[in-house]
Amino acid sequence: MAEYLISSEALTLLFQQVLPHLAENQRRYFLGAHARMLGYGGVAEVARMAGVDRGTVQRRALEIDRGIEVTRRVRRPGGGRKPAEEVEPELRPTLSGLVDPESVGDPERLTRWTSKTTRKLAVALLKLGFKISHTTVAGLLADMGFSLQAPSKVLAGSCHLDRDDQFRYLIGEIARYQAAGEPVISVDGKKKELIGDFANGGREWRKVGDPIPVNDHDFPNGVPKAVPYGVYDITKNTGWVTVGASSETATFAVNAIRRWWEATGSKVYPNSRKLLITADGGGSNGYRNRLWKVEIAKFAAETGLEITVCHYPPGTSKWNKIEHRLFSHISMNWRGRPLGSYEAVVNLIASTTTSAGLRVEAQLDWNTYETGTKISDEEIAALPIYRHMFHGEWNYTLEAPVAA
Repeated sequence: MAEYLISSEALTLLFQQVLPHLAENQRRYFLGAHARMLGYGGVAEVARMAGVDRGTVQRRALEIDRGIEVTRRVRRPGGGRKPAEEVEPELRPTLSGLVDPESVGDPERLTRWTSKTTRKLAVALLKLGFKISHTTVAGLLADMGFSLQAPSKVLAGSCHLDRDDQFRYLIGEIARYQAAGEPVISVDGKKKELIGDFANGGREWRKVGDPIPVNDHDFPNGVPKAVPYGVYDITKNTGWVTVGASSETATFAVNAIRRWWEATGSKVYPNSRKLLITADGGGSNGYRNRLWKVEIAKFAAETGLEITVCHYPPGTSKWNKIEHRLFSHISMNWRGRPLGSYEAVVNLIASTTTSAGLRVEAQLDWNTYETGTKISDEEIAALPIYRHMFHGEWNYTLEAPVAA
């Protein structure tokens, strides 16, 4: 019997307290070292006190006698479960074919589901006879160069042949007007918003468990809507938004520009006799909208301004500066808040600011604007309109009538 340096009870307590915190390989070497420390009979005693197999302690004690190689491995090389793709060599090509049929040279093969989640892929592989879990599928996909990706909006679609040339022309006009100190504005209508206790996308800081209660469904029929139309001064970095309660027509759009000029533009540019408007190619301010041109001509006659309009080419509205310099900041300012009234919409718009110094004014427009107004060819022919040499349908100037 071994002569213990410490009591059997103390050594048993040591094993109980330490072994649960060690990795498998560490536990075995720990027990082997104590067996050698106890001397003759130590292997049997350590195995009994630790409650492990005697052979396990014996093998580690012999390895200690031969010298232990310092390593961070938990198991010896070659130990543990083999990777799934080694056990089943056909796993990788089968998985690749399920996720991306074209990668295995079979463009006609179609997957039998619409959502390629790791769980559904694992179920499909199980049906084919492979033993695999969804976590293993995720690891294999990462090793094979796959990742979770959303569609990328990079395809421009059917672009007009003169798309880039129109951008250059528009940029040149903006630079020319700014150099002369003349006002340049970007205009557009923002998305209509429901008025009432309706959910608004986004989140804001509130006490835990105290969200703002809103309706569980949106029922647009009969619900009042806010119709924001914006005017963004590109040079001064200021915005004006008219919030309507009727329809977004060309008359409403030009009236919003008129309100901006009366309240702000004429004061900031008191000596200007020209105005450049950049606008989308469609909607209430579209280049094909006859009423838009008629209303702009009326505005020019009222103010004595020579008004030039340059439209963005079709399908390029995202480059309109008002979208990312004004409207995006308004959306962020009221995120997560229901728009309970028209006054709330106006106040939230007017409180929009940015670190770049953006200032915004907002005003309600309770007028009713009728839709479906028809403009005859004769009315268009009578307009004081000068179409530019380059794409006159996109670039034109409406001149104020000369006083007699």
